[in-house]
Amino acid sequence: MPEKSTADSVQLNKHLSCISFDYGLRRIGVAVGNESLQSARPLSVVANNNGTPDWAAIDKLISEWQPAYLVLGWPLTLEGNEQAICAQIKGFAKRLISRFKVEVYFTDERFSSIAAQEKIRQMRSSGQRRKRTQKGDIDSVAAAIILESWFAREVDTP
Repeated sequence: MPEKSTADSVQLNKHLSCISFDYGLRRIGVAVGNESLQSARPLSVVANNNGTPDWAAIDKLISEWQPAYLVLGWPLTLEGNEQAICAQIKGFAKRLISRFKVEVYFTDERFSSIAAQEKIRQMRSSGQRRKRTQKGDIDSVAAAIILESWFAREVDTP
């Protein structure tokens, strides 16, 4: 897993917002988080057609949230090997860096989709969420889980 891809080196600040992406071939789940609270919430899903993300939608999210940095899920196999999609994720990271001049970090995303499905199931059973899951719900919840796991592993608490 790459350590990070950088635009310019930036010191992490305890009050920064950040955005995470769960990159998929058809959809990219997006979540926003607050580093000081070490929490994240699902934000939206961006279309990804043949490796071409909806850049207008991403531009709008970046403009609205002004993240200090971005976190991308890095899919590994159970054995810890990179999956085939990692090459596309590297390309996506390079485009994010050149487009937004922002720091990009990668984090292990193993089991994030399974955890997202379970979280949605629990929310449905408790009445916090509608019964029918929309396409992309799992992707955006997985992006939030990815970001919270990043906070847990990489961000020091006061």
